[in-house]
Amino acid sequence: MTYFNMTNRHLCPRRCGADRTKSLGQCHCGDKVYVTRTALHFWEEPCISGKNGSGTVFFSGCALGRMFCQNHEINQKAVGKHLTIKQLVNTFLNLQQQNASNINLVTGSHFSPWIAEALSLIKSKLHIPVVWNSSGYDSPEILQMLDGLIDIYLPDLKFSDSKIGMTYANCADYFPVASAAINEMFRQVGSLQWNGDLLQRGLVVRHLVLPGHRKESMAILDWLSQSLPQEQFLLSLMGQYTPTETAKQDKYLRRRITTLEYESIRKYAVSLNFNGFSQERSSANEAFLPEFFTSIE
Repeated sequence: MTYFNMTNRHLCPRRCGADRTKSLGQCHCGDKVYVTRTALHFWEEPCISGKNGSGTVFFSGCALGRMFCQNHEINQKAVGKHLTIKQLVNTFLNLQQQNASNINLVTGSHFSPWIAEALSLIKSKLHIPVVWNSSGYDSPEILQMLDGLIDIYLPDLKFSDSKIGMTYANCADYFPVASAAINEMFRQVGSLQWNGDLLQRGLVVRHLVLPGHRKESMAILDWLSQSLPQEQFLLSLMGQYTPTETAKQDKYLRRRITTLEYESIRKYAVSLNFNGFSQERSSANEAFLPEFFTSIE
């Protein structure tokens, strides 16, 4: 089954114009799927990881050019191991056999045709939810091909200001694209559905608090409170920002967030009656970053 013509050039919101059968797109990838890590991951939100861990599949490449990306090496280069559709299917089934709480697809937007094809072949065999873990910068074409295949959407909502989006991710249109994507994600999965403490279906929106940008975080929380019913999705407020060498060039991003900064945003979220999660400040540590490989056995 063919979901998308890679010469169409409209798979990503960047619309970079690359024919990925012949050259790399702005996502740094061509027409083959590359994966850098598959493993049980225990550091997602409690309702995602559960006791058994989330069955994560980390894809190479990324359309965003984030200055502060912790996974710069794998996101800006197509490192890892090439997987065929059959191998991708087997990867999902193997994670299920390891009693993973879910199949967690991390930064897979630019590989969505292959992912959608693999999921369509085995969706009936999966007895655990499928999670779409993305930057939030997802095009309508991506989300249309995923409709009915994804149970839990786990997008970021990073920036609301176009200047900040351009400075930190080379992406001035980040907010209009991501906000529209989040609305579509909610339309697809609807209200939260649970199996005990584990989320089975629904939307969890992540926001990483950045140093020196409290007003930006508040603007994002305001938009979420006005656009989505708080009782029907979860907010995950993240305080794990850790400066990278590239980010240290910026006057704000060269340091971690302070307790005062994070607590002020957390209290603001509480005042807006959000349901969800906030991180312990100790999570702002490189020890919480997963180890990646350039190949997978």
